[in-house]
Amino acid sequence: MDKQTPVSIFWFRRDLRLDDNAGLYYALKSGDPVLPVFIFDPAILDQLKDKDDARVTFIHETVTAIDAELREQGSGLLVLFDKPENAWKKLVEEYKIAAVYTNHDYEPYAKVRDEAIAAQLEKHGIAFNTYKDQVIFERDEVIKDDGKPYTVYTPYMRKWYQKLTPFYLKAYPNKKYLKNFYQTKALYLPSLKQMGFEISGLEFPKIHYKELIAHYAEKRDFPAIKGTTHIGLHLRFGTVSIRELAAAVNSFTEKTWLNELVWREFYMMILYHFPHTADHAFRPEYDRIKWENNEKQFEAWCKGETGYPLVDAGMRELNTTGYMHNRVRMVVASFLSKHLLIDWRWGERYFARKLLDYEMASNVGGWQWSAGSGTDAAPYFRIFNPESQLKKFDAKLEYVKKWVPEYADFSKYPKPIIDHAFARDRCLAAFKEALAK
Repeated sequence: MDKQTPVSIFWFRRDLRLDDNAGLYYALKSGDPVLPVFIFDPAILDQLKDKDDARVTFIHETVTAIDAELREQGSGLLVLFDKPENAWKKLVEEYKIAAVYTNHDYEPYAKVRDEAIAAQLEKHGIAFNTYKDQVIFERDEVIKDDGKPYTVYTPYMRKWYQKLTPFYLKAYPNKKYLKNFYQTKALYLPSLKQMGFEISGLEFPKIHYKELIAHYAEKRDFPAIKGTTHIGLHLRFGTVSIRELAAAVNSFTEKTWLNELVWREFYMMILYHFPHTADHAFRPEYDRIKWENNEKQFEAWCKGETGYPLVDAGMRELNTTGYMHNRVRMVVASFLSKHLLIDWRWGERYFARKLLDYEMASNVGGWQWSAGSGTDAAPYFRIFNPESQLKKFDAKLEYVKKWVPEYADFSKYPKPIIDHAFARDRCLAAFKEALAK
């Protein structure tokens, strides 16, 4: 195809699938051949501390698989490793671009990036078309009657369900239009090594939620049981459609699993409307807390050497697998921010480094909930007791024995780095002082 033949470009980001993909659907129906593009962005990759970061391996494996699917259609995926503005400069020079299609990304960096790319393309008369794809409802679709965003989950959830109709769960029939991809075999895919990364040895969860969601409500709180779907990684990078997931459980009378998807959208809405919450408390008075920020204790928490078996098991599971059980996440987050009085942002950054399913909105929202500083936050005086949580959710110590085998020998297992009663009293005093100002 020569430079005079117009093409539409679809820019893959957090939507790494060919089927039921909103922006890709509209690109394929545009009337011009569709050149699919993925950009490995150094601005994002350079922030990663680990050269074997498993998420980079996952993305690389996924775009490689997409490229293989496209080659069956006589096409291919153009993968670039460059700053987005440079990548688009090259694409504009090389192709006659009729329009660019992509899906919305709501995180602070992505919003700034997309505004810059849209302005860059506009100078060449190229439209930048973006669509809703990673959520059922976005931005201002679920708001109060006065037009303001919700800041409490329960009324948001009620309005979310009121608005939900089969229309919002309908899949985009992309497969009907796969013949509309740009026909080429001369596309390029950089290796991990060329980008300065190594292959991760972590195992990635499969998409197998259907056999787990029926019993999710009664099993989700017990870390020794395979009762959760581990779907977060696939939601984060769009290897599964949110519409597919929501449609699969919408007919259930029991809504616990679907509510988790609603929580995800609530936190995305909060981050979009209140971007300062990425690194500041939603409730400003919580930024007055005098954190202890003991680096030695933080290191013990990171390594899973606190002397509290449920906390240590969770951190070791995270460090080993890139995953931590949902219930345990709340316990370890509460322990860091309330027992150790370490700034929740330290923990949020550590989770951002380690979690395969890291998503800024949910991670920030979850950490602020645990610290009491968020929207629908656990009140500051609610302080999880790691021992009682252990007795309630891992009574047979199956989870603990798996991740903390030395717990069976008290001579080898470290003593608690802090006394629970002392920590609780100190936390209450510190929070009361900050909130009284």
